Amino acid sequence: MTSRGQMSLELPGVDDGPELASYRWILANISGGKDSMAMLDELARQADAAGVPRDRIVCVHADLGRAEWEGTRELAAEHAATYGLRFEVVSRTGLDLVDRIEERGMFPDASNRWCTSDFKRGPVRRLMTVLVREAEEAGHLGRVRILNVMGLRADESPARRRLRVFSHDGALTCPCRDCLLRRAALESAERRGVPCPKHKKPGHGASNTLRHVDTWHPVHSWSTADVWAAIARSGLRPHPAYADGMPRLSCSFCVLASRPALVRAAQLRPELAAEYAAIEEKIGHRFKNDVSMKEIIAEAADASSEVTAIPCWTG
Repeated sequence: MTSRGQMSLELPGVDDGPELASYRWILANISGGKDSMAMLDELARQADAAGVPRDRIVCVHADLGRAEWEGTRELAAEHAATYGLRFEVVSRTGLDLVDRIEERGMFPDASNRWCTSDFKRGPVRRLMTVLVREAEEAGHLGRVRILNVMGLRADESPARRRLRVFSHDGALTCPCRDCLLRRAALESAERRGVPCPKHKKPGHGASNTLRHVDTWHPVHSWSTADVWAAIARSGLRPHPAYADGMPRLSCSFCVLASRPALVRAAQLRPELAAEYAAIEEKIGHRFKNDVSMKEIIAEAADASSEVTAIPCWTG
């Protein structure tokens, strides 16, 4: 698929995408970063072409607390307002991400991304529950169809390259035909006392008896150049961290970020870097297996102010 500034890639699950008008709610996950900016502009374009009223599109921002770059939440709200879209903020109940790391006594890593499940996926699903209730109160009958839209791209990492562009977010309690077949396969395997192949198991997704949830990555095959070109056309304002040399707008110190990106972040946010280093010392757990925040801080102090944060990412 090479139209509208997309790369020609061998990608899994590439298809024509969802029928946007078939969903009661379209949930746009926006971080304030460049990929979600491009996703939001592309979503608005396609939704308008499909005749989807904008009051059916809800922008959601998962607030991570002080781990985020300053002004990220406000910028995400600005992006939603540009298109006249409803804006919701969700967050984990209780401690923010930095304090939760200390409480858990460990940092997230590529194989245990509890930061994503606890601070993004879980809170967003609670918003889905609210939206289902709103639809029911407005007279909707039957399961509520929700399209969960994200700005993940294939060239960010090998893991994201393997994502399907459009897929059903199935679960054990989902009554759709595909999930029923998967549940039957699992039950059959359990009766025979044999493992059920992973590709046949029911998922742990957001669908249930009240809502049918699909996931869509509309800019999955876009390059970084495509993303910036779309942002330039849209007129949306990027976060200042990009001009300061950061390749991404995830957490200021993401455990999946490249070492140069972490060094640049430590130059830009030395106080937060020092807090992370103090947490390392207190809990006895390194920021990453191959590098501590103490080492990152030392590199940041020695490096030139022109250090380049290369856009390498692992998750």
